[in-house]
Amino acid sequence: MLTVHQLAKSFTLTPLFNNVTFSINPGDRVGLVGPNGCGKTTLLRMIMGEETADSGHVTYHPGLRVGYLSQGFELDGATAVADIIGRAAGDPTVLETELFTLAQALAERPDDAALQQQYDAVLYRISAADTGRAASILAGLGLDDVPPDMPVGYLSGGQKTRLNLALVLLDNPQLLLLDEPTNHLDIGMLEWLEAWLAGFPGGVLIVSHDRTFLDRVVTRILAMDPQQTAVREFAGNYSDYAAQVKLEQEKQWAAYHDQQTEIRRVKQDIARAKEQAANTERQVKSVSIGGIKEGKDHYLRLAKKVAQKGKSRERKLERYLDSEERVDKPTRSRKMRLDFAEMAHLGQSVLELVDLSVGYDVERPLLHQLRLSVHPDARIIITGPNGSGKTTLLRTLAGLLPPLAGHVQRGPSVHLGYMTQEQTGLDPALSPLQTVRHAFENETAVRTFLSYFLFTGEEPLKLNSQLSYGQRARLELAQMIVAGCNVLLLDEPINHLDIPSRTQFEEALANFDGTVLAVVHDRYFIERFATEIWWVEEGAVRRTL
Repeated sequence: MLTVHQLAKSFTLTPLFNNVTFSINPGDRVGLVGPNGCGKTTLLRMIMGEETADSGHVTYHPGLRVGYLSQGFELDGATAVADIIGRAAGDPTVLETELFTLAQALAERPDDAALQQQYDAVLYRISAADTGRAASILAGLGLDDVPPDMPVGYLSGGQKTRLNLALVLLDNPQLLLLDEPTNHLDIGMLEWLEAWLAGFPGGVLIVSHDRTFLDRVVTRILAMDPQQTAVREFAGNYSDYAAQVKLEQEKQWAAYHDQQTEIRRVKQDIARAKEQAANTERQVKSVSIGGIKEGKDHYLRLAKKVAQKGKSRERKLERYLDSEERVDKPTRSRKMRLDFAEMAHLGQSVLELVDLSVGYDVERPLLHQLRLSVHPDARIIITGPNGSGKTTLLRTLAGLLPPLAGHVQRGPSVHLGYMTQEQTGLDPALSPLQTVRHAFENETAVRTFLSYFLFTGEEPLKLNSQLSYGQRARLELAQMIVAGCNVLLLDEPINHLDIPSRTQFEEALANFDGTVLAVVHDRYFIERFATEIWWVEEGAVRRTL
């Protein structure tokens, strides 16, 4: 179906990846993972012919229908949603007319292979056209309530992303290349897409940072390693891959420690041999051995031989340390710290939602008469369908939006910190160092503090506008911690983070001594972090422990 052979790509003489080789066959479910910036999207663009390779090639089966979901693809904003869907799903009248035109052309040019291929493609689309199928896909992706005559330009960013995904699925592909298909999908949509892909007969290559999605969908992992500029292949789903990598790291650490032990032993032997030779030589030169010159020469030769043996072992050790047999010290993933800051002690009641109604219209509140309590040390995940009112609830709790009815009662020692989806809490004209400088006596103290949030070297001097999503998320956390916030309200804090950044962020939050309320759709994170879940749907909040 698809074969990628020894692809290589560099930017400004810096290798992105080398000798990438793999194949995808019908029924394959392959996940492409790696940190942001390692070349995942570039690799997909090269497969699609949108980016040129430095070397290597890509081959498809003739006539293969490829569905490609790219990031940032923009639809014509003036076109109605129904028209775009109709083109993808196939309007029977239009397709029949097109087929008739192609049939007439083929009658005149029966040996035209390209024309025959077009005819076969249209014939396939007619046979596959199914209005019920289109309705099912739109409903699964939460687009069934969008007015058909609405121009695409009026859709939200999340709706546009989901519409792009729907168009790819509707086009009857045989091979799917999906770049971040889970963005802007709530849990219900994620589960629908997982079921749809389970019944898809073709091959799939998916770039995703959603670990549960990868666990449930893929059976093979291609891992891009920026340090090795290579792609490694692992059997199984994401958890299988993570377990294999962890085992490899443990073996590498064991081999490295064994090597260091052996190096210390060899160096001690070399030092003893040198010392023995030097002592023998000193003794021979200072003592007359029976007045016999030959005896003295014998011991001098012996000392020299011992010294040469030590030097030989030393050269052998140097050659080993310069060889490929040497075991390099494995790298440890950096961890954030949130356990060092002193915060005000929270009382028994942190937040009380008293008959709280939230929204923008008193006549039609999104959530109605909520009665909920937030206790110290709670790890609350707020989740539910898109548009159900999760962000509105969080904004109301943060005091940025007035309640429509009822009120939010805060504990006397509560100090709230709020992180928006858009990460708007940072001044783009400042650097990380400038962002938190006011709280410290000198720059050294600032840098030490920022190092707890993985900002090292020149990173604290970058402008906030130049930081990655993961860096901005870490800096917003740092800003809230330095301000003494003991209750964090986080709106989709890991949405744009790659898997390593998500792991770092999750580990840091797990060590936070305060209370956390976070809007999250990542099921992997929810299962490992939440002490309770607030499910938001149909104007109410259902609380589960």
